[in-house]
Amino acid sequence: MKKFAVYKSETGFYYYRYFDSMEQLAGNPLENIVTPDKLPIVADDKGGFFCFDPEDFNFSEITETDSDYPLELEKMFFRNDKNFRLGWISPDGDTYSCDYTGHQKCAFMIARKFFPYSEYPERTLGRAGWLKVIDSWNGTQREHGQFIYSMTGKITESQINTLFDLGLYNNPEVQELIDCT
Repeated sequence: MKKFAVYKSETGFYYYRYFDSMEQLAGNPLENIVTPDKLPIVADDKGGFFCFDPEDFNFSEITETDSDYPLELEKMFFRNDKNFRLGWISPDGDTYSCDYTGHQKCAFMIARKFFPYSEYPERTLGRAGWLKVIDSWNGTQREHGQFIYSMTGKITESQINTLFDLGLYNNPEVQELIDCT
C-alpha cells in the first residue's frame, strides 16, 4: 500500500508520495539519500523531496492506495468550478481547472478517464475538440489574460455557452472560432 500526502490548491487537490518509515523507501532512489531522522518526508515524481509538515496550510490528508494515482480527475482538477480561469473545456462545455503549469498533467488525467488508450494526451484532447484555456500574459502586459486555443479550429455550441458564462465570449480568438464554425 502506498501513502500519499494530499494538498489543496485553488484549482483542485494535488499529492506527493508520503514516506514515514525506511521500509517504505526500499527500492526508491531516495532510500540511499534520506536518513531516519529526516522522516517523514514527501517526494515528487522527479526525485525531489522535502520534510513533511502536518501544519502546512494547504495540507489536507494522508491517503493510502495501491494506485499510482490516488485522486480522481474531478478532485485533482475541479470540474465546472465557478472560479475557473485556466484549463480545459470539453465539447460538452464542462470545464476542468488547472494552474498556469498544469495543462499537461490535467490533459493526462482527462485522457486517462475518457481516452484510456491515447499516447499523447494534449493532442488527443485537441483532436477530440477540447478547448485549452491558457494564460496570455507575454511578460510586458499589466495583467494576465486568457487565450482560448482550439486544435481543430472549431467550437461547439456548448463551448460557446460556457465561454459566454466565463466572460470570454468576446475574446478575439473566440470570435474567430465562432466565425469559422
